[in-house]
Amino acid sequence: MRFGVLGAALAASVIAATPAAAELVGEDAAVCRAGRGPAVLADIVGLKDRHGEIRLELYPANQDDFLRADYELIDAGKVFRRVRSAPPAAGPVSMCLKLPAPGRYAMVFTHNRAGKDKFNIWHDGAGIVKAVPLGYRQPRYELATIDAGAGMMHVTIHVQYLRGLRGFGPAAKEQAD
Repeated sequence: MRFGVLGAALAASVIAATPAAAELVGEDAAVCRAGRGPAVLADIVGLKDRHGEIRLELYPANQDDFLRADYELIDAGKVFRRVRSAPPAAGPVSMCLKLPAPGRYAMVFTHNRAGKDKFNIWHDGAGIVKAVPLGYRQPRYELATIDAGAGMMHVTIHVQYLRGLRGFGPAAKEQAD
């Protein structure tokens, strides 16, 4: 145990830095609770409602592979990870995603409000690490990249929904999740 007490203290400080009483959800939640890395702890801000399913997905950090079908990436032996969960009924939300190794990745969050496997631009929400309006275009991978080390990385993702003629943007009134 190279990091021992220092690693445990760092993990506790990262978890303490999440919004007050944030519910940590997803299949990898235990990884972040234990402070093991490499992993990403993502605070999800601005959910429009608490219906359906929330997902955090990891892709290779290049334009050709970003948002490519999961089965294509897996068949090609490339990085792809997904954690999913029902959103908690109320309060702040955090998701944990275990990384295969330290490095550069692209990450995207989706709020599938109907609970179906296909993204519906009219109803569903999306978010990336950089807090820029998505408008009507698919985000560029550069705006979704993270550079992760061996420990836990903490990010905040602001969810965006279709907002009429302006395209995707934050919900009219972001909830104080």
